[in-house]
Amino acid sequence: MFKTTYSVLGVMSGTSLDGIDVAELQFKVSEEGKWTFKIVTSETVAYPLTWVAILKEAVHFSEGRLKTLNEKYTRYLAQIIREFIAKNAIKNLDAVCSHGHTILHNPDQGITLQIGNLPEISTLSNETVVCDFRVQDVSLGGQGAPLVPIGDQLLFSEYDYCLNLGGFANCSSEVDGVRIAYDICPVNIVLNSLSEVLGLPYDDGGTIARNGLVDKSLLTQLNNLPFYSLSPPKSLGLEWVQAHVFPLLNASEISAENKIATFTEHIAQQLAAQFAIGSTVLVTGGGAYNTYLLEQMMAHKKLQLVVPEKRLVEFKEALIFGLLGVLRLRNEVNCLASVTGASHNHSTGVIFKTI
Repeated sequence: MFKTTYSVLGVMSGTSLDGIDVAELQFKVSEEGKWTFKIVTSETVAYPLTWVAILKEAVHFSEGRLKTLNEKYTRYLAQIIREFIAKNAIKNLDAVCSHGHTILHNPDQGITLQIGNLPEISTLSNETVVCDFRVQDVSLGGQGAPLVPIGDQLLFSEYDYCLNLGGFANCSSEVDGVRIAYDICPVNIVLNSLSEVLGLPYDDGGTIARNGLVDKSLLTQLNNLPFYSLSPPKSLGLEWVQAHVFPLLNASEISAENKIATFTEHIAQQLAAQFAIGSTVLVTGGGAYNTYLLEQMMAHKKLQLVVPEKRLVEFKEALIFGLLGVLRLRNEVNCLASVTGASHNHSTGVIFKTI
């Protein structure tokens, strides 16, 4: 007989490199199978600049350097988890549900690597750990992404769409009773990089974009990238951005401010194209604070954008990876073939237990 209540940590590191999101979570499931949640406490642990530099460059590392990095990052992640548990006096966890940090993601070649998912994370944190959620899906012919839509389906079904604006934008929705989801375009992974040229970590509220000029030639080149004409399931990774987006931006002679304005308009157009007029869209992730981007989306299409309370905006992915871990403990489906393109629905994630 399965439990009906669970206490777990959700741990997430996204491609925008804002830091490691850690959230203490409580889940309850009714007899009818309806899930509810509570975010008890949460924190984003910012990466030291040394880690930011390493994680940015790791996509180019040799196999040997990646192995060493994986070991080092696993120890670092376990330390963050231990410190969070101690600081918040957390006891009797059912599991730590950790995404790790994506270094390689090229599912069409059967490749995806999230570091920080080695067995040692369990012994070092002294907790049961559920992790490495993407590899199994790729081995089943899927994209290994996005994984959040099962959580959208179980926790946020009242919205027409759930949109996450992180390093990349992805959305999910219900179509004829089937959950559909996919990556849309890069967001903060590009905007933050452009902002750093100006000595800023990000474009706060979209202020730079609001005051910049859109370059129509660059905008057209961005919108014509072949990825946007592909049908779902589809997903994006840093490799794609480095191969297709940065070369266009680097070749342009316009100012950094105007590049930010142009790329923000590109994002707004790509996002608006995904949604039906008048639909309700739950918006989470760091990009939810980019008010200018949201304004531009609505300028292109009349939508009801819902930005929830701050904790959910910032920790929705950690929340849902916590749920993915709970579903894995129950050996229930937590990865949808309709979303990833895998051969079948499955229960993904590796479980490591302390000895």
